[in-house]
Amino acid sequence: MRQAVMTEPGKILFREVDVPEVGEGQIKIKIKNIGVCGSDIHVYHGQHPYTSYPVVQGHEISAEVIEVGKGVEGIEPGDRVTIQPQVVCGKCFPCQNGMYHVCEELKVMGFQTTGMASDYFVVDADKATILPESLSYEEGAMVEPLAVAVHAVRRVPSVEGLNVLVIGGGPIGNLVAQTAKAFGAANIVVSELSETRLKMAEQCGLDTINSKREDLVEGIGRHFGERKADVIFECVGSSFTVAQSIEVARKGSTVVIVGVVPDLTKVNMGFVQDHELTVLGSAMYQAVDFDRAVDLINAGKVDLKSLITNRVRFEDYAEAYSIIDNEKDRVMKVLIEME
Repeated sequence: MRQAVMTEPGKILFREVDVPEVGEGQIKIKIKNIGVCGSDIHVYHGQHPYTSYPVVQGHEISAEVIEVGKGVEGIEPGDRVTIQPQVVCGKCFPCQNGMYHVCEELKVMGFQTTGMASDYFVVDADKATILPESLSYEEGAMVEPLAVAVHAVRRVPSVEGLNVLVIGGGPIGNLVAQTAKAFGAANIVVSELSETRLKMAEQCGLDTINSKREDLVEGIGRHFGERKADVIFECVGSSFTVAQSIEVARKGSTVVIVGVVPDLTKVNMGFVQDHELTVLGSAMYQAVDFDRAVDLINAGKVDLKSLITNRVRFEDYAEAYSIIDNEKDRVMKVLIEME
């Protein structure tokens, strides 16, 4: 079978390897689509602190089950699935207390262990989420980023009836905003610099602030009035926007850091204390987030198809990275097509 290997930053080679055998409790899947995300780009540029080379990427996928191992129940050949890509120890404090997604020994397929950029892949059956027939394989490959958004919104006890500000209109920010809307938020606004991403948010039924043209504080007042934002989701992952999230927060509000921040950030902790802010981190997801993501798609409460801006053949894998590098703000989600 074909397998794409990143041998060093910026270099992807294809090799023929044996199709893996199914073990007890495992399933063999035929990969249909692979999504490319920001963390993949960091690996491509040699900027991911926890990934070494060579590495097989691919953690946002959709697939068809073609074989099940002994002891597997509830999954049959022909089922359509996506995969939760975490590999955890099951023994540490987080794993033993319902927080396996932040396992002390966490590995993620495509980063610290082999990803799914190949024709076939064998994985533990308990990592599979079955996709209903109503979902396309392309939508199935986007369940993983939607699960990131679902987990982020679920970090807040409830957003129902609240004013929600999302800073950053990229794929994750857009999905966080759509999820907050699906979960009952009263008003949702996306702050973004890119005209393309602003139009995409509006196409998905979201209000926007063009923070290149309008001061963010003024935009918040225009949309939310004196109450301002009850919850702010930071979905950029920069020192500037993290600090900005704190600075524009209303007294008693909640800030959720969703973006992956690569460097140390100076935060006005006196402001956090004086305004009695709740500041939360959000990392990855759990199986329940995958289930909720599938439910949202199946109910038509999120628009994924509009976010797919580019498709690339598996043989042209490296082109996906070039598209994202060269077109930046004009690109939302790039999918790799296996067939």
